[in-house]
Amino acid sequence: MSPLKVTAILSPFLIVVLLFGCTSTETASTPDDAATPAESAATAVIEYSSDFAPFTEEISGTPQVIEMVPVPGGSFMMGNEHEVVVDDFWMGKYEITWNQYNLFANESIENIRRQLWQVFYDVDIDADATSSPTLTDEVLEVLREAEIPADVISTPSPAYGDLSLGMGSDGYPAINMTHYAAFMFTKWLTVKTGNFYRLPTEAEWEYACRAGANEQYTPPRNPDRYAWHRGNSDRSYARVGTKEPNAFGLYDMLGNVTEWTFDQYHEDYFAQLGNEPAVNPMFAPDQLYPRATRGGSWMDGAEAASCLNRRGSSPAWKMNDPQLPKSMWWHTNAPFVGFRVVMPKDQPETVEEMEKYWIEAIQDYF
Repeated sequence: MSPLKVTAILSPFLIVVLLFGCTSTETASTPDDAATPAESAATAVIEYSSDFAPFTEEISGTPQVIEMVPVPGGSFMMGNEHEVVVDDFWMGKYEITWNQYNLFANESIENIRRQLWQVFYDVDIDADATSSPTLTDEVLEVLREAEIPADVISTPSPAYGDLSLGMGSDGYPAINMTHYAAFMFTKWLTVKTGNFYRLPTEAEWEYACRAGANEQYTPPRNPDRYAWHRGNSDRSYARVGTKEPNAFGLYDMLGNVTEWTFDQYHEDYFAQLGNEPAVNPMFAPDQLYPRATRGGSWMDGAEAASCLNRRGSSPAWKMNDPQLPKSMWWHTNAPFVGFRVVMPKDQPETVEEMEKYWIEAIQDYF
């Protein structure tokens, strides 16, 4: 991202013109939290350009990394019935694991405050006025003490019991988080890395899952090669990356856990798309239920191991939550749902552009 002027949004009485900065890390390594992935000859034929290649995103101050895979944009027949165009983006090679998610869940708000001002506004609130010559000591002090509104960034409340259900956490996909919690993780990851991350749209997810099957898609004849499903999972999810990847080098797209997307769920999705081709379609959520997930899970039959499989979230996913309102952060009855992240190649250049992808918290009284 190029340095641009942005306006501070964390205090209604404070307007400061600052620079937005961004950095990335491009080193190759295997995530500590993943088992050795299965190999696939399909990944060997992909050619990458110097500015659009796989990279490893380090999460600052931690040993954890997220491996990102380039997904070259193009057009495809989404759902085998509507032409859609998506732009270039990177997608997480693996589903987000508990190792990674718990860094967010256990983060201190003091660290977030300091990093948010540094990444979004290029201001070191720990520095004196000489290090930030546009700011006075008084303004820096206000920023150090300012509360960060929860709708800008916040961390999860304590989980209601063991939401991994004893199935394992080291290298296993994080599960049972709400759509809002998965979204807030992406905002936290943006603050931690300086790169803009979000959830994939339904269109991006399906395009990445199909991995070149852009006209007519047919589910794999042998889903056991690619997916953990009810027939082979032994009633538990598996460590990420233990089945074969698709042709883009993405693991577990068809099974293990179904994955949150950015969108509100619409039963008549293709009717909602309108023009053909639809370019980068997204449906920003404005209702709590249902929100769109994609792919099968370890609890679903093998027939759900398909790039076309989609479902909407339900209040039943919090059936055992005794609170009212129910938790904005956790499901109690959705051990089949997780997520992965994307980073668009065309990065937002201002905080205002990022806000198009920010969603509002909605209290759950269902």
